[in-house]
Amino acid sequence: MKRPGLILLAALALAGCGDTGPGGRATEVVAEAPVEFWVRAEGELKAAKATPLRVPGTNWARRQLVWVLPDGSPVKAGDVVARFEAPQSKLQLDKALIDLQRNALARAGKETELDVGLGRVDVELAQAESALTIARRYARADFEAIARNTILDAVQDEKFLSEKTGVLRWRQDQSSQRGAAELNVLGVQRGSLEADAATKREDLSALELRAAHDGIFMLVQGWSGEPPRVGEQLWASGEFATLPDVETLEVELRLPQQEAQGLAIGQKVELAPLGHPGQQAHGEITWIASAPRAVSRQNPAKFVSAKASVPAEAARGYAWVPGQAFSARILLLVADQAITVPNVALSGNGEQAEVNVLEDGEPVARPVVVGVRGPSRTQVLEGLVPGDRVLLAGDDPVAGDETDAGVATDHPAEVAP
Repeated sequence: MKRPGLILLAALALAGCGDTGPGGRATEVVAEAPVEFWVRAEGELKAAKATPLRVPGTNWARRQLVWVLPDGSPVKAGDVVARFEAPQSKLQLDKALIDLQRNALARAGKETELDVGLGRVDVELAQAESALTIARRYARADFEAIARNTILDAVQDEKFLSEKTGVLRWRQDQSSQRGAAELNVLGVQRGSLEADAATKREDLSALELRAAHDGIFMLVQGWSGEPPRVGEQLWASGEFATLPDVETLEVELRLPQQEAQGLAIGQKVELAPLGHPGQQAHGEITWIASAPRAVSRQNPAKFVSAKASVPAEAARGYAWVPGQAFSARILLLVADQAITVPNVALSGNGEQAEVNVLEDGEPVARPVVVGVRGPSRTQVLEGLVPGDRVLLAGDDPVAGDETDAGVATDHPAEVAP
């Protein structure tokens, strides 16, 4: 928190360090001094690595959540973290079992039908073959022994019974082939029904979700922004929770775009949970977003996201868990001796930066090489030497507003009196 008293004292000390510049211009005398640039940020503790926990089941079957472990609970490998019910899968399993019974009855009826049909053909074929044998005997008899008409009838019967026997044998073969094909169709249907029933049994056996390893159980927010609740309908294989790896924690920070100009990977960060300033740890910036973006449609202000590493020893010692809110103090620059100027004294950007230096009472533009840029002051690497008088804000005269750069900090409230 800033201390107004110290700000006032620092401002009075700065105002009293120099004489009024020519023409009453606001100036600052360049001097080397200890420098510490830093910015404040807030963020959330997250895990760099996490094991996803998905709703058990396959084929996106529906599940109803009946019990869940409280969010943020520590768990051991194999612990049950949630239980589900699947009334729809149970109904589908019952239907599949009924269909299997129907298939078995259809197969039994078809086998009986085929047996009866083949039996009739066999009987007719036996009768035809017996009659054909008798007809052949009479057809070859002597005309003197048997009447001529009887022999002629026997010859005709032989031809008819030969054709009939051939037809019956063809029917016998066709019945066997057609029956085998129909039984194969029923067999394929049975295999499909058995596979469906096995899938439903597997779905019903997967109604408990267990932790894959030790960690902290963290529920995943759905599309509505709310975590899963008891009684809610979920889909199998959908995201449900995560098990963060507590050995790879990091704090995701968010800074206003203007304050993040000097942010760089590798900078040191002092971290502490909100409300627990005594639980302090030191990390460093490991990632910076490539571009700022607005937090929401309601807030057009743009922020830059960054990530800071968290020592595993500190996380274990303080029992930190993902989801905690953190405050951070990012050290942009710490130097024993350095030259800095107020940001209002700079014009241009990057390598084209320049300042106006008073020479013989007149402002002269001088190009400078800048280093780290803080919220209110910027480090100058080349182009200025101690004793130079830098014009602060254009040509507007401000009587008595000359200062000395002997106190080089972006946050005078944090400098001890």
